[in-house]
Amino acid sequence: MLITVIGRGHSGTRAMSHTLSASGVCMGAQLNTSGDLIPPEEMYEACRVFARHVRYLGDLEWDFSALHTMPIDPEFTRLVESFLSSVLSSEAPHRGWKLPETTLVLPWIVRMFPEARYIYWTRDPRDCILGAHLTDDLSDFGVPYEHTNDLRLRRAISWKYQYDLMQSTPSPTHRIDLRFEDFILHHEASLERLQAFLGFPLARIDVGDGSNIGRWQAAEGQYDFPFFPRQTLYEEVPV
Repeated sequence: MLITVIGRGHSGTRAMSHTLSASGVCMGAQLNTSGDLIPPEEMYEACRVFARHVRYLGDLEWDFSALHTMPIDPEFTRLVESFLSSVLSSEAPHRGWKLPETTLVLPWIVRMFPEARYIYWTRDPRDCILGAHLTDDLSDFGVPYEHTNDLRLRRAISWKYQYDLMQSTPSPTHRIDLRFEDFILHHEASLERLQAFLGFPLARIDVGDGSNIGRWQAAEGQYDFPFFPRQTLYEEVPV
């Protein structure tokens, strides 16, 4: 079984990666402290190959339609398979990986690995954009957009792009949607759902007390943007 975690950087995906590792899933030969499969450079380059086929429509809208049907660029396939070599060659019954930049190429990942188990991971964007991440400037990965010097807005645009890309991708056969906040505040119920989806027992790790939920309430500057869908905001903030 192949498993991957799909979610933007700073969405708390490390909690999921650490849970899978603690549960005996082979997450690759080398991981960093965030549970990312490294070195990541080949996946970064695969993101740039993918982005050549993204068409920017203006006003923070992109056309992804060609990516769902066009032939996958052979260079992309080579880069991804090389990046995942330690996962794909493993004889472990359960294998997988986590790298936030995988979200930037989701349509072609789903087409390359149609039978994989996909964990779609989301977090309140108001918290997600408070910290710096490598994907903050989409142009670093070849994605066209109207660049801004407003750092918080740039992060918000990156969040929107990745959310829109996830929404536009035809749903894989095996998919579960999890929220970071539920995984922390309703940990046991979330794990039971995930165990039923994956079909094997999961380890319980320390996920904290929820103090990292709703950090936007104490943040300076702008943290909310009109293009954040209301259903992505999480209101059950611990007191």
